[in-house]
Amino acid sequence: MLRVTADTNIWISAFNYGGNPRKLIDLADAGKIDLATSDAIIEETRRILGKRFGWPPEDIADAEAEMRRLARHVIPHVTLDAVKDDPSDNRIVECAVSAGSDYLVTGDKDLLRLGQYDSVRIVNVADFLGIATQRQR
Repeated sequence: MLRVTADTNIWISAFNYGGNPRKLIDLADAGKIDLATSDAIIEETRRILGKRFGWPPEDIADAEAEMRRLARHVIPHVTLDAVKDDPSDNRIVECAVSAGSDYLVTGDKDLLRLGQYDSVRIVNVADFLGIATQRQR
C-alpha cells in the first residue's frame, strides 16, 4: 500500500472544491492508501479554513474530525530545514519523513521544486493519482 502525506493545500482544496484532491482523500477513505497527517497540518488546515474561507467553527471541527478519521496521526521525530523559501513547508516534509511516506502530495511550488527529500517523492495530485491508478492495476 502506498504511504502518502497530503499537504495542507490538498486538504483545503478537497474540502472546498472537490476534484482531484478529493479523489486522493477518497482513496484513503477506501483503504487504498495509507494517508498520514500531523498536528501542524491539522492546525494549518483549521486556520486557513477559518481565516481565508470563513468557515464557521463547527464546520472546521467536522473537517478536523474527517482528517483524524482518514489519516494516521504522526508526531514528527525530525526537525528539517529542507525548504529555504518557505520554512513552514518544512513541517509538511517532517510529517512525510516521520510517517515513512512514499509520496508527499502538494500543489506548493516550493515543495514541488524540491522534487524529493530523502526517500519521499514530492508530486502534484494529478501525477499521484496516475501513479496510484497504475499501482492498482
